[in-house]
Order: sequence, then structure tokens, then C-alpha cells
Amino acid sequence: MHDHPAIFFAALLIFLFGLISHLSTRSPVTAPMFFMAVGVLVSPLGLNIYAMKFNADATKILAEITLILILFVDASMIPFTRLKETLAGIPARLLGIGLPLTMLLGGLIGYLMFPSLDIWLIAMVALILSPTDAALGQAIIKSPHIPARIRESVSIESGLNDGIALPLIVVCIAVLTEGSQVIDGSGRWITFMVSQLTLGPIVGAAVGWLGGKLVEKAAAMGWSEPTFQRLSSISLALMAYAFAELAHGNGFIAAFFAGLLLGAKTPVVRERIQEFGEAEGHMLSLFVFLLLGLIMIPVAAQYWTLPMLVYALLSLTLIRMLPVAICLIGTGLDKYTIGFLGWFGPRGIASVLYLLIAVGELGFAGYEHAMSLIVLTVLLSTVLHGVSALPLANHYKRITH
Repeated sequence: MHDHPAIFFAALLIFLFGLISHLSTRSPVTAPMFFMAVGVLVSPLGLNIYAMKFNADATKILAEITLILILFVDASMIPFTRLKETLAGIPARLLGIGLPLTMLLGGLIGYLMFPSLDIWLIAMVALILSPTDAALGQAIIKSPHIPARIRESVSIESGLNDGIALPLIVVCIAVLTEGSQVIDGSGRWITFMVSQLTLGPIVGAAVGWLGGKLVEKAAAMGWSEPTFQRLSSISLALMAYAFAELAHGNGFIAAFFAGLLLGAKTPVVRERIQEFGEAEGHMLSLFVFLLLGLIMIPVAAQYWTLPMLVYALLSLTLIRMLPVAICLIGTGLDKYTIGFLGWFGPRGIASVLYLLIAVGELGFAGYEHAMSLIVLTVLLSTVLHGVSALPLANHYKRITH
């Protein structure tokens, strides 16, 4: 255990931040910002207290479990009675039009700004930076000042866009490792993507509905203790992921749909599942952000350049906001809401996870600038979206009332 000081350090930080966690909800400093900043402070970039080796595999597993649990819990918060209404409309536009445009615009600007990089590498970077992470701005998701359909749209978009991006990222990684001949015209990549995007929701929905019903029935008959009802949040999320991957579907989308169609409808049982899953997902995400500041930022910082800073800022603004504005034409939303949805596209756990997948497959040597660009964008997003979340939520109240 003494070989893993980050675990003990994370435990200390969670305890200390927890003491002032309610106060922090009224400040611009979010928990991810705090953990990332402390990580940088004690890293070789700061006080040089810890100089840990970067273990991509171990960090990848942690990021995977974190994302799976967050997707499951966030989806379970969406009211089942408004499921059809919630999935259609704004989320459909954001995912069906906004996301592809974001990917294309990110790739085009990357190609113009970094002509020396392989086009498939630029495409991979654009894809990795396209998914959003609503967990970086909980002030937005939980704010009573923001209409429910806007909050739900943000949550649904962040829940599904990472799963949509993953098959395309896998294709880019395959081409970078094996050459363009892997796209041989046989249609196997199209089949792969279709299976990822269809089997994932089907398997996830089945696991969530049946598993939730079983937990609810066991609780009603007095067979299940409240402790194990709470633990079922982790079990259902991981089972949805694992079964979907076995069926060649997308596990992350499966975890989201498992939460979306969670079969437990009894309020007390559902609340136990949600509260425990939310707490565990939050704890794991903070550990990921600590490792981001402690290990990944120090490794990447030496490669940062001014053009990379410009691209990172464009990724958070023009590359995200223009496609959102285009896809929301004709919805009747006011300009502030459209700008709000455009700005609130944080890059967080999903981008970190896909970066780790890329490092695991490609290695870091030879891809330093591309990988470091992703880290820089996540760093800026953590700070800028974290700082702006509370003021945006409060300003929304003044604008719309």
C-alpha cells in the first residue's frame, strides 16, 4: 500500500474538501478544479512532493469504471414518464447534427493549424475532444433556475455522445497502427459501428429494466437489505457494460440506457440506487482529476505551444458553439439558451478515457503533441467551465424571469 501514496492523498483530499463541500457550491471553485490544481501543486511542476510514473492501463481502468457509473446514474435521473419527449427534440439535434458538425469542424481547423500531423491523427484528436462531460458543471445540472428540459438535454448529450464517438476513434487508432489498408471497402467497419450503436442500447435497456425490477421485487419481499440495494447501482452499471461488450455493442451507451430504463420505480429503492451510485461516481471522478493534475499535466506541459493553446480555446468555443447554434435553428429557443447550450460543452472524463485508450494502443512516443493537446484542452475546460457554471446558472434566472 505504501507504493500507492496517491490513494492515501486522494482520501485525505476527499475528506478535507467534503468538510467545505456545501460552501463550495456557492463559489466558482469546483471539486474537479480543486483536485486537479492540488495534483499539479504537488507534482514536479509545483512543489515536487510526488513524482509518480504514468501507468496508462491502470488509469484507463479507473476512468472506464468512473464513466460507466456516471452515465448510469445521470440517466437514471431522467423522468421515465417524459422519456420520449426528453430523447427527442434538443438532444436529437445536438447528437444527430451538432456532434457530427463538431467533429468535422474540429478536424478541419486541426488540419489547417497543424499541417505536419497525420490527417488520421488530427481526426482522432477532433473525435476525442467532441464528447462533453456534464459532471464538470454540476451547478448547471442541479440548478433549479434552469428549465428541466435544458438540464436534461445537457445530461443526455453528455451521456450518449461519448459512446457515439468511440467507434470512430477506434477506426482512427486502427488506421494509425496498421495503415489505411484496414479500411478495405468490405463494409466491416460500418457493420462494427452499427452493432456498437444498436446492441449497446438494447442490452443496456434489458439489464437496467430487468435488474431494477428484481431489486425492487426483492426489496418489497424483504429479501434484500438496503445496503445491497445501494450496491446494485455499481452492479447494474458494470453488468450493462460487460454484457454489451460481449455482444459487440458499445458498453458506455449500454450503461446510459441501463440507467435510463432502470426498472425500479419504488421511490425509496430508486433513491438508494441513485444516491450511492452518484457518491461513488463522484469519488472516482475526483481521483481521475487528481491523477490528471499529478501525472498527465506534468508529462504534457513540456510539449505545449501557442498554436495548441489557440486550438484548445477554439475547441471550447467556435468548434463547439457554431455547430450547436446551427443544429438549434428553428427550435424557438432564445439566443441566451442557444449560447448557453453551446458554451456548456465541457471536456472531461470521456476525453481523458479516450486519450488513455489511444496512448495504450499507440504509445506516447511520436504522438506527444497530439496527446498533449488533448490534456491542455481538458485542463482549460475544467477551469473555464467550472468557473463559469455557477454564474451562468444564476444569470439564467435573471434572463428568463
